[in-house]
Amino acid sequence: MLDQLLKFFVVFFVVVEPLSLLPVFSSLTEGASVGYKHKMALKSVLVAAVIILLFSLGGATFLSVAGISIDAFRIFGGMLLFLIALEMVFARESGTRTSSSERAESVRRADISVFPLAFPFISGPGALATILLWFGPVRIWQQPLLFLGLFACVIGVLALTLAAMWLSTPLMRLCAALCGPACFRACPANTDCAARHRGRIECGGRRPKRDRKDQ
Repeated sequence: MLDQLLKFFVVFFVVVEPLSLLPVFSSLTEGASVGYKHKMALKSVLVAAVIILLFSLGGATFLSVAGISIDAFRIFGGMLLFLIALEMVFARESGTRTSSSERAESVRRADISVFPLAFPFISGPGALATILLWFGPVRIWQQPLLFLGLFACVIGVLALTLAAMWLSTPLMRLCAALCGPACFRACPANTDCAARHRGRIECGGRRPKRDRKDQ
């Protein structure tokens, strides 16, 4: 059972991508107070945990009512995870999380905890598909230890996500100092933040050279 829990933790961690939320969270909360950032991060993780819990408890029942078998959903979930992996390999902005219109709306919202942080960034389609694939065959009354172990892995990933958002400011400064624009190209979800840093810090933390006429 430990091997199964370890595999699920790794898969769920890769799908949620807590580190990829750093530039997104920093961009959405730019200029806000520390208290506001901590409040939005905590609320988003709690809402995501409720969504995931509901899917883990009733996801298989919902699929059966809809006439979708677990095996059919495994095929769909595998294809979805494959598309997410391709986006990660080619460092493209994930279309499985949010669209351009949704990102524009999130900038205007005062409360960003439910949308877009909790959904679709934390508990997005990829994360929910992973939950249904792993929790679907598990019956809580037949395998309570396995169910609790899987959900403990979920809590662990969400705790890491919360820690990443709470430490987003120093982590982003460290990332900018070490990697500069290359760091933001690896996380294309925050193109605006990358544009602000482009030209100010080169890779390795060196200041870019300027022409004499610009000085």
